Amino acid sequence: MQGPRVEEFENLLKEYTGAKYAVAVSSGTSALHLSMIVAGIKDGDEVICPSLSFIATANSIKFVNAKPVFCDVSKHGLNITPRNAENLITKRTKAILIVHQIGIPCDIKGFKELCNRKNLILIEDAACALGSEYYNNKIGHDSFLTCFSFHPRKIITTGEGGAILTNNKEIYLRLKRLRNHGFQEQQFLETGYNYRMTDIQAAIGIEQLKKIEKLIEERRKVAELYNMAFISDERFKLISTLPNSKTNYQSYCLYINSEVGINAKNLLSYLNNKGIYAKGGITEIHKQKSFKEYNKLELPNTSDMAKNSILLPIYYPMNKYEVKYIIKEILKFK
Repeated sequence: MQGPRVEEFENLLKEYTGAKYAVAVSSGTSALHLSMIVAGIKDGDEVICPSLSFIATANSIKFVNAKPVFCDVSKHGLNITPRNAENLITKRTKAILIVHQIGIPCDIKGFKELCNRKNLILIEDAACALGSEYYNNKIGHDSFLTCFSFHPRKIITTGEGGAILTNNKEIYLRLKRLRNHGFQEQQFLETGYNYRMTDIQAAIGIEQLKKIEKLIEERRKVAELYNMAFISDERFKLISTLPNSKTNYQSYCLYINSEVGINAKNLLSYLNNKGIYAKGGITEIHKQKSFKEYNKLELPNTSDMAKNSILLPIYYPMNKYEVKYIIKEILKFK
């Protein structure tokens, strides 16, 4: 059940990120869904978002009968840009949902300026980005709605779970109500959901959150070894990131330069056969069967990144010998 451990976990999240309010929920997906509701997104509205993301990003928009409008990412990058998004704004656009993909901060400053200028709502899908930094602040520090996930593949996990950060008190109170069937002040004030985090989940999260900086530090050490190994190899390109930002390296994405003849699928198969659990690149949502009405949409940078990138192992505790073995096998692949 929900109890004091959930509140303690929320307080730790606030303290760690610098946000005024935190609401723990059952998953990152439920965090996104509730954010759409409290942002007032409704039937007929359009929400600009990336296609290069886990499908929950766009599904959350569909949950409120709004329309996802897919935006292309930057070249050799994983996040959408204000310039690309601005070209998609119409009279129906209500919000922009940015994603800090695999922990890499999106251009928050640029999107805030765009949303303020166009009178739009900015929502952040920070499922992978707890502990990442933008202009020396943790992601979620100063936002209207920022959503995190605590799925097992994230920096910290509660088994399943999520959270929403906000600096708006009214939004905070409504989020708490909506996660618990609309219950507040001993009555059910509106239709809500069973999106509660349990005390058991929160207790797991509390202990991990106390160690998060150590976990991120170790990931950054692994990533630095990868970066040094691949930066001078023309077959690969490092993922572009913004100045004044620091990623938590929730994942390490290696972009394969297809122009020199390497096939990402072949490299992935080779690594798997060597006992290295690398994974394919990030999903193109607009190419999925559940989004078949978008299948003919052309997003060249998104498609390039999805096709020509792989995710390498990065975890704690991962020793330097494991990292060197992975690097050795990648460098000798032809």
